[in-house]
Amino acid sequence: MTRLEHVNLSVADAHATADVLCCAFGWRIRWQGKTADGDWDAVHVGDADSYIALFAVPGGADRPARYAAQGTLNHIGVVVDDLDAAEATVRAAGFNPHAHHDYEPGRRFYFEGPDGIEYEVVSYG
Repeated sequence: MTRLEHVNLSVADAHATADVLCCAFGWRIRWQGKTADGDWDAVHVGDADSYIALFAVPGGADRPARYAAQGTLNHIGVVVDDLDAAEATVRAAGFNPHAHHDYEPGRRFYFEGPDGIEYEVVSYG
């Protein structure tokens, strides 16, 4: 069996982004602290099976070569049980859901969260 465990993102403020994701998706902070290779703030947010690792490089710090941009992240997909409730939570957090689609195999919408990262929120129920 193979499964996706986590996605690693560089963001401006790991704690602020984690707060939004916890509120929007009912996730929890799995771990937070400083990275092993420096004094970067890091927060792992998700559930028992998977998470998003959020890293914030302090101002003026050099990014290691492995964190240099090589491509573009299009969006992160998140499955929820109640799409309408998730959209209400996203709106209440001050974000603008857009691109609503209802086609097989599910309904979905998108929103740009902190740092301009787009999230696709989908329900298959």
